[in-house]
Amino acid sequence: MKKLGYPTEVAEEGNTSIVVPKLEAYKKKACEYAPSKAPVFFNPAMELNRDLAVLALQTYQRTIEKELSVCEPLAGCGIRGIRFAEEVQGIRKIFLGDLNPKAVELARLNVERHKLETRIQVVEEDANLLLSRHAAPRKRFDYVDVDPFGSPAPYLDSAVRALRDGGLLALTATDLAPLCGVHPRACIRKYGGKPLRTEYCHELAVRLLIGCLATTAAKHDIGIRPVFSHSTQYYIRVYALVSHGAKKADESIREMGFILHCFKCFHRETSEGITSRPKRECPECGYTLSSAGPLWLGKISDVKFCAAIKNEAAERNLRQKKRILQLLNLIQNEANAPITYHVTDKISDKLNLPTPALTKIITNLEQADFQAMPTHFDSKGIKTNAPAETVKEIVSKIVCFSEN
Repeated sequence: MKKLGYPTEVAEEGNTSIVVPKLEAYKKKACEYAPSKAPVFFNPAMELNRDLAVLALQTYQRTIEKELSVCEPLAGCGIRGIRFAEEVQGIRKIFLGDLNPKAVELARLNVERHKLETRIQVVEEDANLLLSRHAAPRKRFDYVDVDPFGSPAPYLDSAVRALRDGGLLALTATDLAPLCGVHPRACIRKYGGKPLRTEYCHELAVRLLIGCLATTAAKHDIGIRPVFSHSTQYYIRVYALVSHGAKKADESIREMGFILHCFKCFHRETSEGITSRPKRECPECGYTLSSAGPLWLGKISDVKFCAAIKNEAAERNLRQKKRILQLLNLIQNEANAPITYHVTDKISDKLNLPTPALTKIITNLEQADFQAMPTHFDSKGIKTNAPAETVKEIVSKIVCFSEN
């Protein structure tokens, strides 16, 4: 094997084995983040992300029934692109790019190991430049996967321009501190929307990212439709189809608005439109409402697309198959659920009561003729169309009944 000048090892993932930096060699302290210290970025913790990307891309390919051209402009060691080539049927050509010459060298080595030189092209190039060179109608990609270390916002303009009409865009954001309201100014600066530090901040993060994508795409007369989104550990992931045309862009903008939240009584509601000024007083308790947005108020996942991904996952031999199927079940079930969710611990703390079982709260809400279901965003979260006061009343009733 070609000497690279730094310690490496072979990692196995999916049906693929890849030469990657030996991360243990770059970890001097227990708290250090080894992937950022290595000469080429590789994060083994993102295996689930890549598994789902393989499943989503195969689902998309089976939906449109044509050979795909694919681009990953921030390829690192090339593991995602090589997995696409090895594990997704119906791919014609894959373009991998990275500005780091060591990453390009390693990616090319991995491509050669798998004898994929005719299907995968690796270039040393800035991500936006690579995407912009494919913005012309006959050069566009069917699928673009933007998976940066941090925010995908700097790449959105070039990414939507590099996609053909009906193409699929995948985005990863690992900068959850701004998106979840820890650094609100950074979120406004990068995503054009104000976050809130609420119990459902991870859903807000997804909606802020999609909202940013919608407004960015609209500048180019392109509309978007999210088909699959998830929040996992320290990152969020969004898959969205793009549609060319001013009318499609206008339709997307109409899905934008604000989420209003009362930190006193947990009331929340939506305010459609990005030009109207949201009301400032909580209708339940009169407390001042806080707002998040503008952000995406529409659906963040599609039931049929999620079902197709789940069917694809059931046929695969993946290391995290059980976890993937559990995640997909939750996302499919909540695809048509109301916006935001309640966290049982937060409600119980507010009421100064023990936390009842999630299933009991859901059952009681359903018996009261409300929609209620668990959410993948939080293991203690409930999506429901019941008012916050009703949820609190049900929690109190369950606790009182169990104590008696």
